[in-house]
Amino acid sequence: MHDQPSVIELLQAVKNFINDTAAPNLTGHAAFHAKIASNVIDIIMRDISARPENDRREIQQLQALLEAEGLNDLAELNRILCERIRTGEITGANDDLMAHLKAAAISQIKVDQPRYSGLKTALGSDGD
Repeated sequence: MHDQPSVIELLQAVKNFINDTAAPNLTGHAAFHAKIASNVIDIIMRDISARPENDRREIQQLQALLEAEGLNDLAELNRILCERIRTGEITGANDDLMAHLKAAAISQIKVDQPRYSGLKTALGSDGD
């Protein structure tokens, strides 16, 4: 049986310490940096939770866009996409490219800035 705390639980413990113990005793620049540290931990926890699904979805989108169904390496798929954009083989006129870029941006905003005011609008038009 694996009974150690998960990475998310460990990060939450650190965040709780920062927010509940350290930050209330800090002022000025140190308090500001404690707030930043807490926010960074939030981003890390959201990324850990969302990354597997985001990567899976991005791989599927890129495989379809690039007609590369057998390729599962996200970095390589993105390298190929960049090369095709650089050479003009794929342009901004390609609706599938634009849909992929929008979906990738929305996924990243959900991790980085989930309270971003434009996210709700983007999600409404995207159906996520």
